[in-house]
Amino acid sequence: MPNIGPLEIALVLVILLVIFGPKRIPQLGRSLGRGFRELKDSLTGGFDDDDDEPKQLDEGSEREKEEQKK
Repeated sequence: MPNIGPLEIALVLVILLVIFGPKRIPQLGRSLGRGFRELKDSLTGGFDDDDDEPKQLDEGSEREKEEQKK
């Protein structure tokens, strides 16, 4: 398998810059990053983004439980 050196990487980056332009390249990088993150999460059993915040207990129900015990 051939080695990929710095000259080949620079050539690919220049071609991408000519094809997509400087405004679109960051968008492509973000979308690729999100795709790789979703793939990694699905393979490792990652958590959903919707459940990032911990659930908070209702203070009223805690007080009611304590009163019922007495």
